[in-house]
Amino acid sequence: MKFFYKIIPVICFFGCVNNTFGQKQFSEGTISYTISIQSSKAEAPVSNSLNGAALNLYIKPFQSRSEMKSALGTETNVYDNKVGKGFILKEYSGQKLMITVNKENWVQKNQWNNNMNFTFSDATENIAGYKCKKAIGTTPDGRNFTVYFAPDIIVINKKYNNSFEQLPGLPVQYELKSGNLIFKYTLNSISYEPVASAKFDAPKTGFRIMTYEENQQLKKGE
Repeated sequence: MKFFYKIIPVICFFGCVNNTFGQKQFSEGTISYTISIQSSKAEAPVSNSLNGAALNLYIKPFQSRSEMKSALGTETNVYDNKVGKGFILKEYSGQKLMITVNKENWVQKNQWNNNMNFTFSDATENIAGYKCKKAIGTTPDGRNFTVYFAPDIIVINKKYNNSFEQLPGLPVQYELKSGNLIFKYTLNSISYEPVASAKFDAPKTGFRIMTYEENQQLKKGE
């Protein structure tokens, strides 16, 4: 399981339409990305097991759910900004784990994008049917990555999992690097249809439950 703890955080890195100065405000709906992997020859088995993965984001004004599905399994992150609570579901190799999180846990989990700095280019590119601008993001620890974003689509809920909170638009394509692996996310579809409230409910049975702190201790021991 130690392999998953290194790879999955990188993978899990992401109704009403109003027009304001040409922008669409995305307040509720579903955003889907496809994920492709580039790797060295040595990492090919890992790359092959992850290629074809998909990331689906279900968003309401105060709630978010991200689902990353691949041949390895599924990881789901659910969070409610209003009450400051959520949970993480990990389903790998027949094991099903639910990790409860509070506001402090959520900030810690997503600390890589705190104080993110972006530098912007005047260049534009059409990707997935959207006119995108290019930006270079720099994390507090000095890591850089490229993101192409659609400035005419603004997600109202800035706290959805692995969001680009400081980015002035919707990420359409971006790359993240982990070791010798490069994960490329490309926007597949956007739906403005309302999301069922049940999407944000925690499962009642079938999962081993632990707190975020307990899970952190478990990872340290592996």
